[in-house]
Amino acid sequence: MVVSAARKAYEILEGEKGRGSTAFHIFITILILFNIGSVILESEEWVHNKYETYLKWVETMSLCIFTGEYALRLSLYRMRGDTRRFALVRYMITPMMLVDLIVIVPFFLPFLGADTRMLRILRLLRLFVVFKLIKMNDSLSEFGNVIRAKASDIVVSLLILVLAMVLASSLMYYAEHEAQPETFGSISAAMWWGVVTFTTIGYGDTVPITPFGRLVGAVVALLGVAVYAIPAGIMAAAFNEYRNMGKYDKDGKREGRDGPNTCPHCGKSLE
Repeated sequence: MVVSAARKAYEILEGEKGRGSTAFHIFITILILFNIGSVILESEEWVHNKYETYLKWVETMSLCIFTGEYALRLSLYRMRGDTRRFALVRYMITPMMLVDLIVIVPFFLPFLGADTRMLRILRLLRLFVVFKLIKMNDSLSEFGNVIRAKASDIVVSLLILVLAMVLASSLMYYAEHEAQPETFGSISAAMWWGVVTFTTIGYGDTVPITPFGRLVGAVVALLGVAVYAIPAGIMAAAFNEYRNMGKYDKDGKREGRDGPNTCPHCGKSLE
C-alpha cells in the first residue's frame, strides 16, 4: 500500500500525462504566477504598507508548499531506479532541482535580515520545471540544433559587429573628444554611443555636435540596421533549411544528407 501510494505520488510529481499530474502542474503554475504578481505589487509602497500582513501570509504558505514539494521529490527519488553512486547528489545539482532550491531559499533568508524580493522574482524560472510539454521540448531541441549548426557563422557575424562598433566609437572619439571631453573623453566612453546607435535605440543622452561627428553618426545609424540583420538573417535561413530540407542532428549535421536515398546537395529524399 505504501509503495503504491509512493508510486502514485511520483507519477503526479514527475509525470506529463494523467489528470492528477496535469492538475498538480496547473496548480503549481498558478501559484508561481500568483507569487510573482505579489512580489511585483509589493514593490508599490502603498500596497506594501496596506497589505503587508496578507502578502507575508501568502508568501509563507507558498514557500511551505514549495518546500514540501522539494522534500517530496527527494524522498521519492528512489522511484527513478537510478543505482549510480551519489545518484541523489547528482539529482540535487541538476538545473531543475537547483531552480527548485532557489525557490525555497527565500523562506530561510529573512531570518538573516536580508531583502529577498529580487531573489524571489527568480521563481519565474520555476515555470520551466512545470512546462514539461513535448512541443516545447521539441522547439528547444530544434533551436539548439540550429544554433550548433550555424555556430561558426554566428560567431563571425558577432565578431564583425564588435569590430564595426569599435571602429565607429574610435572615429567618434577623434571627431568629438575636443568638443565634448566630458562625453567623448575616451574610446571606451564613446562605445556607449556606439551601442545605442548601432542598436538604433538612440537615447539622445550622447550626441555628436561637430560636422564630422554627425557624418559618422549618420553612417553608423544606417549601417546599424544592416549589421544587426546579419545574424538575424543567418538564423532565419537556418530555420528555413531545418524545416524544408531535413533536420540537424545533435552535432549540428544534416540528418540523412549522406544517405544513399538523399540528395547530397539539399538533403531531400530521392524516392
